[in-house]
Amino acid sequence: MTAQIIDGKAVAAQVHEEVRAGVAERVRAGRPAPSLATVLVGSDPASSVYVGSKRKLCEKVGIRSEHIDLPPTVTQAELLAHIDRLNADPTIDGILVQLPLPAHIDAELVIERIDPKKDVDGFHPYNLGRLAQKPQHPRPLLRPCTPYGAMRLIASTGTATRGARAVVVGASNIVGRPMALELLLGDATVTVCNSKTRDLAGIVASADIVVAGVGKPGFVKGEWI
Repeated sequence: MTAQIIDGKAVAAQVHEEVRAGVAERVRAGRPAPSLATVLVGSDPASSVYVGSKRKLCEKVGIRSEHIDLPPTVTQAELLAHIDRLNADPTIDGILVQLPLPAHIDAELVIERIDPKKDVDGFHPYNLGRLAQKPQHPRPLLRPCTPYGAMRLIASTGTATRGARAVVVGASNIVGRPMALELLLGDATVTVCNSKTRDLAGIVASADIVVAGVGKPGFVKGEWI
């Protein structure tokens, strides 16, 4: 089988246009544009780039954004107070707290403090719990972004997940675990591999769909596929 390289930029551009059109229709109907609050603690370069790109994209598609930049010395109580304010603000539809947070901040407590209806990262236990339930149960209010994006990329290839053997390499809370749940909802048979997995190459070779979420380019070898 000849490899097919997915044009992620083209798929993203299509999604952006769909969102822009949806926002424009909402505004034409007399409703306010959706709003996203981004919270950045400290000045980690990678985090700053990530949040900056989200803020630019909001402007591009017509989403109103509020920016909250906090010093790395912010206390947990102060950060939670910001989240409480955003939860209570009816003009804010989504909240994104950029991870990782400084070591003195309990990230789990921060995530759980976000209203599940505004949890745009989809990390709140309520949303992850809904994702783990069978399809006949209500879907999550919001879904983890990266796995949901990966599902969109898979769909763009015309590959059906139903009945497929899927292998997820990496078992992080942010990508690997919710990715496996998304594939399960797509009726795939899913194997999740971690750092202790034996014969990783053999398991990957047996798959119809492979999703790598280990943060190491080239970790999955071409000869495994």
